[in-house]
Amino acid sequence: MSLKEKKYYFLGIGGIGMSALAKYLFHEGCQVMGYDKTHTPLTTKLAELGLPIIFDASIDAVPEPFISPETEVIFTPAIPKDHPQLLFFLDQGNPIQKRAALLGEITKSTIVFAVAGTHGKTTTASFLTHLFDYLKMNFSAFLGGIMNGYESNLIRKGDQYSIVEADEYDRSFLKLSPDFACITATDPDHLDVYGTPENIKEAFAQFSSLVSQGVVSKRHVGLGTTSYSIEEQTDYSAQQLRPEAQGYYFDFETPNQKFKNIYISTIGKHNLSNAIAALALMDVAGLPVEKALPALANFKGIQRRMQLFSMGDKLIMDDYAHHPEEIKVVLDTVKEFYPSKKNMVIFQPHLFSRTQYFMTDFANILSKFDEIVLMDIYPARELPISGVTSDVLLEQITNPNKRKIKNEAFQETVIDAMSELVLILGAGDIGNYIHELKNETINAT
Repeated sequence: MSLKEKKYYFLGIGGIGMSALAKYLFHEGCQVMGYDKTHTPLTTKLAELGLPIIFDASIDAVPEPFISPETEVIFTPAIPKDHPQLLFFLDQGNPIQKRAALLGEITKSTIVFAVAGTHGKTTTASFLTHLFDYLKMNFSAFLGGIMNGYESNLIRKGDQYSIVEADEYDRSFLKLSPDFACITATDPDHLDVYGTPENIKEAFAQFSSLVSQGVVSKRHVGLGTTSYSIEEQTDYSAQQLRPEAQGYYFDFETPNQKFKNIYISTIGKHNLSNAIAALALMDVAGLPVEKALPALANFKGIQRRMQLFSMGDKLIMDDYAHHPEEIKVVLDTVKEFYPSKKNMVIFQPHLFSRTQYFMTDFANILSKFDEIVLMDIYPARELPISGVTSDVLLEQITNPNKRKIKNEAFQETVIDAMSELVLILGAGDIGNYIHELKNETINAT
């Protein structure tokens, strides 16, 4: 049976990766609907497209046509194992698979470019998408963020190539069979799944072995035969960086050529590194990278990735950073581009297991901001862990200019902040809070 002949029911349809797949199948003419726990900007967008969504977890809420044993059920790890609808479909014997398996099925007849890594997947995949689009290539991109300028996490321009994010959580990326791939980082994360940092590195090595044609990796990763870096001696690199307003001028070096005075309209060396990864991947695949270089000057970024907006006399930076290394690169960028601005960070930790494992690292890096505000840990798929709370993290932060707030105090905290630069960090529902604040600010002006 082909994809178009199936009915699809998504458990957790409002997830960033799930929603892209649901939209793809819906546009292909499939019957698609889904469940999610709460209304979000993503579920609103899906509903506006005409995709039916329910917010009732009972099986009685599912329309009769989707109760069929033939309905293909796609679920996300965020769905509890005792979810009533999941249990019903399991008991009935419906075909059930995770998001990564469906992504592999959808893209198997295309030339697949996969972006893997514990940091930088979405930005790198978005750069690759922007470059492909600039060259008017025939491709589809399934992204883990909403690209500004496209206002979507699904970019459909054809079916010759696919750009996908290879998610390492629960080893999902091992369900893919990429033709080309890049690996941005293998830092410890998801230790609730992997147990040890060594197991994570082993999983990335397994992923690398699944790539049929070419693997590009950041210098310190050491997987594949091709490396990239910022201002180091690697196969591909950015050299002679010159920060300029909201971006950089740099020289791009490849194994065979050097391109001078390239401009990229994004701040943060980590973002430039992600762009170099995308360029390297294109060159390894034999695509005309030289023709794509001008596109870097008009890259508009991704929502919640170093996204800047003004609120009165304050500058707000909204970022998905939820790992100590990611928070460090945010701080490095702040010091590079806004060294004289007093800053305040509002951080919502994501997952009890991650907070437990990196408690000391979080405390150390957060202590380096001028003012620190914590919110409660966003649990996502997890149950609480004894002794792991934002209050415990707050105690370990050595900077005395610190406090914890309730979720309902978020808007007031941002509006009343005395700092010139307010940083909103986290991968949980803090993104919804900032979305609401931006809308209210726009409506009030």
